[in-house]
Amino acid sequence: MNQHIYSRRPTGNSAIPDVIFMLMIANGLVYALQQFAPGLMSSLFALQPLIDPPGYQFPPFMPWQLVTYGFMHDTRSLMHIIFNMLMLWMFGRDIERLMGMRRFFTYYMVCVVGAGLVQLLAGVIQGWGVPTVGASGGVFGLLLAYGMAFPDRRVMLMFPPIPMKAKYFVIMLGIFELSIGLSGSNNGIANFAHLGGMLFGYALIKYWGRRRPS
Repeated sequence: MNQHIYSRRPTGNSAIPDVIFMLMIANGLVYALQQFAPGLMSSLFALQPLIDPPGYQFPPFMPWQLVTYGFMHDTRSLMHIIFNMLMLWMFGRDIERLMGMRRFFTYYMVCVVGAGLVQLLAGVIQGWGVPTVGASGGVFGLLLAYGMAFPDRRVMLMFPPIPMKAKYFVIMLGIFELSIGLSGSNNGIANFAHLGGMLFGYALIKYWGRRRPS
């Protein structure tokens, strides 16, 4: 990452930086609302597909869903939101300190929206569609930024539990998501959204890197 895309006044050394804290609170509140009105929340705020598969009728896609889906999670699995918030904190805190609050929030939201756009496009190309929820698009964008900012920092994999340099971890993760996405398997995971978050994050970092500091 180019040094001048970082904030000149990085955030402090608190355990949970400000933007990450607000994102975690927002995700938690939306998850709580989903418990009371899951059908309504899903129809209005989940990312609805552009193409309905045969035999299914989803609510129509609305533009605001490109933002709101990133704050929703699968109510059938508490681990979905726990895992995403853990990854947001683990890999996002150093990036927020480097970028600063405003730029970090912009980066995260661009990754969320970009992930949604890629997921919609993949559905049109492959002829399928399912509602999409989760912060994974933004999280994968943060993983990409982490690998670029700290390429030689070692991270510990969960399966198998071995250390690996961040740059290799990000590359391996991208290849894995692409291979699963192209396989066409219905694994219930938005693999193309993950790739979209990384793609839009990379494009934004490069765009910022070409601009001269003010």
